[in-house]
Amino acid sequence: MATFKPGLVHAPVTPFKRDEQIDFSTYAKLIEFHLANGAESLAVPMHAGESVSLTDEERIKLLKYAIKQVKDRVPVIAHVSQSGTGVAADLAKQAAKLGAAAIVATTPYYWTPPANMLLEHFAQIGAATTLPFFVYNSPDEMGGVKISAETVLKLIDRLDNLAGIVDASLDWQFMIEVVSTAQAKRADFQLLTGAEYMISAGATGATGMIAPMAGIAPRAVKKLWDLCAQEQYEAARPVQEAIAALRQAVKPLGVAGLKAGITLMERKGGNMRAPLENPPLAARKKLAADLNAIAVLRDEPRGW
Repeated sequence: MATFKPGLVHAPVTPFKRDEQIDFSTYAKLIEFHLANGAESLAVPMHAGESVSLTDEERIKLLKYAIKQVKDRVPVIAHVSQSGTGVAADLAKQAAKLGAAAIVATTPYYWTPPANMLLEHFAQIGAATTLPFFVYNSPDEMGGVKISAETVLKLIDRLDNLAGIVDASLDWQFMIEVVSTAQAKRADFQLLTGAEYMISAGATGATGMIAPMAGIAPRAVKKLWDLCAQEQYEAARPVQEAIAALRQAVKPLGVAGLKAGITLMERKGGNMRAPLENPPLAARKKLAADLNAIAVLRDEPRGW
């Protein structure tokens, strides 16, 4: 299997209309914006795209729409996480039929399976297709369930298409352990960071980054990515600090903050879908003030 390298991955939000239906016309504009502003791959629909608030049918519809809109300009990675192993495996099969370039899945929603069943969960998802498969480690989002280096090594033995791990834990000790031990067994095994903290991840050996903040500040994200790819970590520090400030400004509101930030950049993030809600006026004003204080955002594109 040829090595698939996602590179700088943008994770678009899913815009909803006031009636909470998907706004596909705005979704097309968002995709075009990401493609015009540095995306080397797209991942849809990630948690930043409110995947857990979408039906499986809607997720497949979004993926199909994105692949059609992209027209092979960049690879499209399908997010196939689900509570049930068989359901996630079926999403993986459908993603392959639609032309996705790769699949990514995290630990099961709600459940906290023991290590042997977590291994089985990922093994069945990966075996459902020959597409490159990335496991996603995000214990803070997933009730504390962690992927261990031992599980990754066992998956390598079972799956020829296990391409790498996406890590959003910010546990550098784990990242160093998993990348060194996994690459000893599979030389082309990849580490991607699931957050825009690329300096530490790059120094650890990360060769890819999933960047939801690119929806707000794609130029800063691209600059950080390029500098770290050239191992110019000292030069990257001011950019990294600005993106960290952006993440901290958005974080209290979660995905709603990301969408509100996109809207504040004179684009359309769209409405939230229940049970999430649009931020109240006071929260939007505070976010606007926080974003105005981040100097690098003055160089970011406004509008589409």
